[in-house]
Amino acid sequence: MSYTNQNRSLTDGALETMSLIAASKVNFTNVYGVDGEKIGSIYDVMIDKMSGRVAYAILSFGGFLGFGEKYHPLPWNQLKYSEQHGGYIINLSRDVLEGAPAYGAADAPDWSQPGYRGQIDDYYGRHRPLI
Repeated sequence: MSYTNQNRSLTDGALETMSLIAASKVNFTNVYGVDGEKIGSIYDVMIDKMSGRVAYAILSFGGFLGFGEKYHPLPWNQLKYSEQHGGYIINLSRDVLEGAPAYGAADAPDWSQPGYRGQIDDYYGRHRPLI
């Protein structure tokens, strides 16, 4: 069944409202600094199985033409959606992001390791956004 009305649209099989979006549509959404400069894009999201909430966004940035690109997991609460930009805003400097826990395409982390999430949370706890 497919339909549209003022508050909903059906695009690529994913339903979207003013406050809800399918995870598949979040992937590849641009991420901008507070200055409006594009930093990267959302590569993926990590959803907490127990709460059903998005816990982390995997920010993809760096490299050139896909080579040397790094994936930076960051707590979801570091992002704020901007209708003006049609993407997410993050109030962290490029230096803070470059120093954050990250991995390359060939060395994905083991999220089951107890200390991995703590490492990410500790890092971003020291670098709180201003938004």
